[in-house]
Amino acid sequence: MESFGEVTFKGNPLTVVGPRLRVGDESPDFQLLANDLSVVKLSDSAGKVRLISVVPSLDTPVCDMQTRTFNRQLDALGSAVAGYTVSADLPFAQARWCGAAGVARMKTLSDHRDMSFGEAFGTHIKELRLEARAVFVVDAAGIIRHVEYVPEVTNAPDYDAALAAVKALLA
Repeated sequence: MESFGEVTFKGNPLTVVGPRLRVGDESPDFQLLANDLSVVKLSDSAGKVRLISVVPSLDTPVCDMQTRTFNRQLDALGSAVAGYTVSADLPFAQARWCGAAGVARMKTLSDHRDMSFGEAFGTHIKELRLEARAVFVVDAAGIIRHVEYVPEVTNAPDYDAALAAVKALLA
């Protein structure tokens, strides 16, 4: 499934591969690479609330800010929340960025091998082979409770809405 024009980069329309997930959908599981090249699956964090922040590349200002913002906020929410930042960056680049940024709470995961996460979550930008900016909140049972696909890749997501969804699931 492909859609054209729902996502833009600096105003230029792009093709996104994958479905548009909605609140109430069961979250697809995934297999992504952690910084140490181990495989991480959504099911590894079953029983926790999951905040999945999707960015084109950690080496850009908005993606950097998005990951740092969620990292700071998750520190206060405790161990009942798993935080993931997903990009198509290589795991080595993600590890370098995390070390330089001091980010430990948001686990960076790479979709570089086959873009299977992007194709399952509707964030694979075909022309760029990058992820479109998006945020998903998945409850402890694996149901999506918040979705935001950011229409312009260079814009930040609504941090407050995503964090409110996480906090509501913890209440």
